[in-house]
Amino acid sequence: MTRQEKRALMLLKSLIFHYHGLDEDEKALLEESANQYAAHRELDWANAFIAEDFLSAFERAREFLNKVIGVLPKEKKLDHLIAVWQDNHKKGYMTEMEATAMINLAKDWDIQSELMERVREG
Repeated sequence: MTRQEKRALMLLKSLIFHYHGLDEDEKALLEESANQYAAHRELDWANAFIAEDFLSAFERAREFLNKVIGVLPKEKKLDHLIAVWQDNHKKGYMTEMEATAMINLAKDWDIQSELMERVREG
């Protein structure tokens, strides 16, 4: 995975978790992901990106994510989005806003039906 792709994945996960404030469980899941992908600098970058202007973070991130993840093969885009979906389940809940954000990104990346199919499979 390239450094840009790691940045995008950490931004994607952090952005979704920041929707309602970042709690301790979400911080732990982000740290787990950073460990898994050797992406601690990328996670720091993602958190700084969001903190720069929280109100515009989703739209700014969406532009960045479309440039980095949006150009990947369909299966790779789906894998990244499913990883975030699964992390939300690890924390025990998913809000409507978090789910809607992920569905909107899936629509941007033309993988909405594939995401819904994988989610239904469980």
